This record gives sequence, C-alpha cells and structure tokens, in this order.
Amino acid sequence: MPQAMPQTGFGDLKVFSGSAHLRLAKEIAQFLNVPMGQARLRRFPDTEVSFQIDENIRGTDVFLVQPTCAPVDQHLVEMLIMIDAFRRSSAARITAVIPYYGYARQDRKDKPRVPISAKLVANVIAAAGAHRVLTMDLHKAQIQAFFDIPVDHLFAAPVIIDHLSRQDFPKLTIVAPDAGGAERARAYAKRLNAELAVIDKRRSPDDGTAEVMNVIGDIRGRTCVIADDIIDTAGTIQKAAQALKDAGAERVLACAVHGVLSGPAIERIEKSPIDKLIVTNTIPLEEKRAKCDKIVELSVARLLGQAIRSIHEETSVSSLFV
Repeated sequence: MPQAMPQTGFGDLKVFSGSAHLRLAKEIAQFLNVPMGQARLRRFPDTEVSFQIDENIRGTDVFLVQPTCAPVDQHLVEMLIMIDAFRRSSAARITAVIPYYGYARQDRKDKPRVPISAKLVANVIAAAGAHRVLTMDLHKAQIQAFFDIPVDHLFAAPVIIDHLSRQDFPKLTIVAPDAGGAERARAYAKRLNAELAVIDKRRSPDDGTAEVMNVIGDIRGRTCVIADDIIDTAGTIQKAAQALKDAGAERVLACAVHGVLSGPAIERIEKSPIDKLIVTNTIPLEEKRAKCDKIVELSVARLLGQAIRSIHEETSVSSLFV
C-alpha cells in the first residue's frame, strides 16, 4: 500500500469529486492512500447546483476530479461552483483535474462568426478560482496556451501501450485514422515495434462526415490497431475498420483515450468489423460497456494519482508526459 502523503507548504492533500466520475476519483484517492473529501453536491428543484463542503479545508491542497463529459454544461457548471466554494473556504491551492476536457474541438476560428469555446472555458475555470489544471490528451496540445494558469498535460499512451504489449498480436500494424493522427500512431508503432499505416480521409464540408479514400501502407494479413484520441459517434472508426478489412487486414482493433461514444456510436461499433475497442476511463463507461461487450476499459487512476502526488510534493511531473 502507498505510504500516506507527506506534509508540504500546502497542508493536507484533499481529493474531491463532482458527479461526473466519482468512481475514478475514488480510485485516485485509494492509490494516494487518502480519504475522499467530504462534501454534498445536490440540486435545487429548479436544477440549480447546491454544494457544501462538510470539513475544514483551510490551507489544504485541493484536487477536484471532474471530467467535462456529457451532460457537458451540467458538469462544467458543477466544477465552477465547487471551485468557487473551495476558494471561499480558503483552500491554499485548487487543482482542477479534468481527465476529459470538453469544448476542446472549437479551438480556432475555422469558419466566419464562430466562437473559440476551448479558450472561453479555460477563462472561466481560471476566473472561478482554480490555481492550476491537470488534464489528459487534449484534442489539440496548443489548448494548454489558452490558460493563464499552469497546466499539466498528461498522455494516456503508456497505459494503452502497456496493454497492447501484453497481447499476442502477430504482424502488428498501428493505423492512423487520418493524416492528423500519424504522429500519435507513429509513437505507438515505435514503442510496440510495429508497422505503421495511415488512412487518407476526407470530411464533408457540410456535415463533417468522414469518407475513407485510401489506405497507405501494407496491411494485408496483418493485425491492425486503429489509434485515435477521441471516439465520439464512431463514424470514422467504423469506416476505417471496414476499409482495412476490405484491404485484406486479418484482424482489426481500435484504441482511443476518450470514449465519448455518443449517438449511434455503440450500434456502429457492434456492426463494424472491430474485434475490440480499447478506451481509458477518462469518461465513465459503465452504461456503455453494458451495451457493448467489445469495449475494453483501462484505468488512468494510477497515472493521474502519480501526477497529483508530484504536484502536491512539488516534484517534477515531466516523466509522466510521455
């Protein structure tokens, strides 16, 4: 069992959780060998958030675990109100632990008269009183620069690579679902001593639907693992898996950090030639796993716990960035 956390200039370490992912917060607290923070998060009859801390946190180092997953707005507002309560209760430092950062996909003005939502959310988190952010696999790494407070940006690649390395996959090829994901797929392939392939994909300018054009690389008779960061409606993964099968792949799997799996995603995965979909638990998946036995869930609690310990002890977190 890990040793109890040492004292620092920030006082005791406290782990709190919103309603988004209590199970992950409990796993992190168990890894750190600290009790969960005592608080009550409720709703008024008109659905407004009611929050009260049930213990003294003056001078403590608070870590709030709250991915901004669906319902995104509800979980975001919960996090902001909880941060405000911690600030007004004189916590020495407040770290927003956001395993999945919602509103990350609108990170630039790529069309006329659109918002940059990722920057707006970064602003309101800092305005609420957060002193720093701990997050994982941002949709675009430059979102770190949208914050005026420190950001520790972790990657779940070690967790996924460790799982894949323990499987018996002959003739393994890591596949990037588009040109933008080639760097990620290349990193996976290098660590797994696997081949690399890339799918040439185009998106419709009207509705954003993906169309597979070509498979670049030799995948005939090989086990292919499609590596992505987010799987939302699973349209891209479904078409990529079918293209790989049509090109002669013997077996197709997929892996992603964030299993958003909204809308028709589960149905598409079930109907696709994907044998297994490997995702981490940055987003709660209990209900989705119950509907689809192809889903394999990996925990990032240890990785986040190690980062929280380093932040609390004020030691380097850089070894966890790769």
